[in-house]
Amino acid sequence: MIRVLLAEDMHMIRAALTALLRLESDIEVVSEVTGGDEIVPEALRVRPDVAVVDIDLPVIDGITAAATLRQRLPSCRILVLTAMGQPGNVRRALAAGIEAFLVKDAPGDRLADAIRRTAAGLRVLDPELVSAAMEYGESPLTPRETTVLKEAARGASAEDIAAALHLSAGTVRNYLTGAITKTGARNKIDAIRIAQDAGWL
Repeated sequence: MIRVLLAEDMHMIRAALTALLRLESDIEVVSEVTGGDEIVPEALRVRPDVAVVDIDLPVIDGITAAATLRQRLPSCRILVLTAMGQPGNVRRALAAGIEAFLVKDAPGDRLADAIRRTAAGLRVLDPELVSAAMEYGESPLTPRETTVLKEAARGASAEDIAAALHLSAGTVRNYLTGAITKTGARNKIDAIRIAQDAGWL
């Protein structure tokens, strides 16, 4: 029996995935969590064979939580669920040591098969997702531009970012301008969207 921890914040999707997996005689969902911050403590408590983790989780994103889980409970294999529109996240997850990915809209039988393959220690990579991830390449942003753009994505003003990073507001605006230019964006909001889609933030 493959013991599965399911991390998905959307109730209907989580319920559907659980119901789907209950149809499999060799897979048991032993726990469900809704936030990335719950993954590691719950996995340490229930000791699953596989954690099925959505990337877009509240509090701590799925990739960050999965990377921490990989360090704290190496025996637990991790299968990341992602949307096709977020290929940059595959690169981030690969860099974090995650080796199994499945797009959210994959047929149900592929999910069960992916869990079995993940539990067996095999790599599970959706070819279309990997191909799309390679199109984006590495981030053109400097570490400081990335930090400033992340703060802007959270809704912080240039003045708030400047105060938090001990910079002047003009310097923060320069970093934002650099991020806009390097991402080929029209404005700050567009730069945030492009960088998030590419997995650079």
